[in-house]
Amino acid sequence: MANFGLSKRILASIILMGFAGQVAWTVENQYFNVFLYNVIIPDPAYVSYMVALSAVVATLTSILIGAFSDARTTRWGKRRPYLLLFSVWGLVTGLFPMAAWLRPAVLAAWFAIFWDCLMTFFGSAAYDANYNAYVIDVTTVENRGKVMGIVSILGGLSLILIYAFAGLFIEIFGYFNFFYLVGALTASLGTIGALLAEEPSASPSAQGSVLTRIKESFSPEFIRRHASVFTLLLASGIGGVGYQTFFPYILIYIQHYLQYPLGLASILIFIALLVGMIAGLLSGFAVDKFGRKKFGILTHVFGVLALYAFSFARQIHETLALGIAWVSLLSCSGVAIGTWLRDLFPEEKRGEFSGYNILFNVAFTMIPGPMIGSWLIHQFGERRVINGEEAIIPAPVIFQAGALIMLLSVPLMLKVNETLRKTP
Repeated sequence: MANFGLSKRILASIILMGFAGQVAWTVENQYFNVFLYNVIIPDPAYVSYMVALSAVVATLTSILIGAFSDARTTRWGKRRPYLLLFSVWGLVTGLFPMAAWLRPAVLAAWFAIFWDCLMTFFGSAAYDANYNAYVIDVTTVENRGKVMGIVSILGGLSLILIYAFAGLFIEIFGYFNFFYLVGALTASLGTIGALLAEEPSASPSAQGSVLTRIKESFSPEFIRRHASVFTLLLASGIGGVGYQTFFPYILIYIQHYLQYPLGLASILIFIALLVGMIAGLLSGFAVDKFGRKKFGILTHVFGVLALYAFSFARQIHETLALGIAWVSLLSCSGVAIGTWLRDLFPEEKRGEFSGYNILFNVAFTMIPGPMIGSWLIHQFGERRVINGEEAIIPAPVIFQAGALIMLLSVPLMLKVNETLRKTP
């Protein structure tokens, strides 16, 4: 065993698949939205529809595919075959901009939404259900925080690369070449990582049919026995609703409300994410050493306060400083809470509960959150003309409302016990 308590092969597989998946999700979460808004139809309502429907697809896919891969005694009960879907995921991602060929704009918008859902199906099967379960399978309570720090830094690195180069790349080479590049990167790195992955054998096999096991997970007896994980999932989900109230619109907000060019907006986000990535990596060591609960709650609260202050930033230096603050603090809390959750997953249902993590942190967040944000934008946003069409510009209120919603998760987190166990 080598770095972080893992073999070099396993660590390489985690890094390659984690980076490939985070690149794909970063582009889907932001630049699918930007493409839909800037190129197809400048109405935030369609962004909220796309986010909501893809969240439903992600949830159903991750729960079902996760339950199948947990059944280790059946022919479906493997992680690696599903991880190899990274190749298809990348292909579908690369073809997303063909939606712009359709007319009228409303038809193009709905085709883009359909294609996003298709992309999400393959991504959720490969990453949400099986990559996340694979990381839990190959780690222990003693090293999971450090490995989650690595996963966090992969997310930060993907965000940094996308935001650092995407805006300028799109301005020079166009959206089509941008999506082709992202698709190729996702497929190639993800497939290599999947081929390097070693099929885990430590976790016990889940018994019964897929539907029976899913039904059991929501029985009163099972919920009582695992009340901590469901409480923390609910807390995380509430925080996610607040986050998704503003996050799908943040690049649109910086570009059109603060009126920074897309390239400059991407660079500002790049700098904030660079610092946040470093903070996330370092927080993984702190989480393993000092525990998940106190560190996670404190960084969450201070991150929310920084986010609220961000809504009042107008100058570049204010936007950058407060952006660095809330991104870094919420990155730290994300590592702590993510590790805390994975400690609590039932050992025989890791793939399935990776799906429930998506249920609480994607479906329960990405459906109401963007819709709340869209409603606030329609109520308080500015009307302008973009590309000859009337547009509605996101307003600072989306950050204020998001911050207040995120604070509601704290009382639930306080009810959940710490999970860190020291090695004798």
